[in-house]
Amino acid sequence: MANPKTIAKLEAAIRRRIAYCLQFEVSDPRSGFVTITGVELSTDLSVAKVRWSVLDAERERARSEHMLESARGFVQRQMGRVINLRRLPRVQWVYDDSMAEAARLDQLIKEAQAKDARIRGDRPEADGIAEGKTEVPTEPAGAEGAAPTPDPAE
Repeated sequence: MANPKTIAKLEAAIRRRIAYCLQFEVSDPRSGFVTITGVELSTDLSVAKVRWSVLDAERERARSEHMLESARGFVQRQMGRVINLRRLPRVQWVYDDSMAEAARLDQLIKEAQAKDARIRGDRPEADGIAEGKTEVPTEPAGAEGAAPTPDPAE
């Protein structure tokens, strides 16, 4: 069993090498916008679960999955050239849907906030203030309670 720090360093090195390999060395048109989001090594260093995601999950996921499966051996060989281990870990591709889930949750939160604002009867200007937009005052500072200055033309 390896030290947790050693495992973390190996995971980072494997992630960098696989990302580089997919970006520059795999010449498959199905590669698209595959992003390596993380690597988890087993404690005995025999299996590397490589988490990946793709930009357009609905259309590109199946194509990218087939591309990754067919490139597994090549990626493992390229990884072995850089990472010196007695036994190279076997790569397992695991689709990571956390980005899509985060976008879905963000949309649900925005919808709930909009519904809450409609129920409370908030003005649309209040939404701008909540987003960090500030309104510029139309009157000069300190002129709220001051008497109007006489016009010299009168």
